[in-house]
Amino acid sequence: METDDAPAHCAQSGNDSSETCTVSVKDLTENWQKWSNGHCESQKHNPFSNGKVTPPQIQRGQEGYGRPLEGSKTEQRGRDARSRISGEVTELCQVIRDYGMRGEDGRTAVRFDALFERYVTISDKLVGVLLRARRQGLVHFEGEMLWQGRDDGVLITLLQ
Repeated sequence: METDDAPAHCAQSGNDSSETCTVSVKDLTENWQKWSNGHCESQKHNPFSNGKVTPPQIQRGQEGYGRPLEGSKTEQRGRDARSRISGEVTELCQVIRDYGMRGEDGRTAVRFDALFERYVTISDKLVGVLLRARRQGLVHFEGEMLWQGRDDGVLITLLQ
């Protein structure tokens, strides 16, 4: 029987490459405690654990809520995406100017099917860009969403 402070013995048998180790209960207990302490410490920083200590979080209504940390890669990716989308919205407005007809009110308008035919060679995200442009107050069209085939006759009017 092993005692708490018996040393660990590892002996290799002659021709066989298998190894037999004798480890004390004290060593096992120390190793387990060391692993357990390290794990508990790492869980304190894990936002998904039920640990007592959690990093401070920004609450709804506070400045910075719902925004990435300043200077982070996430913030940079967001800036890059906004820049690309702004470029696509600008390009869409230019396509509407080029292929649209001036109405009596002086505004340029184009039917959805004609715009779809022209714009599909530029981007496959026409409806998404149109929705974005409408949110920015650049274009107007009837309905919540435009569907190819069903909404081919809908006029899209350039407001600016």
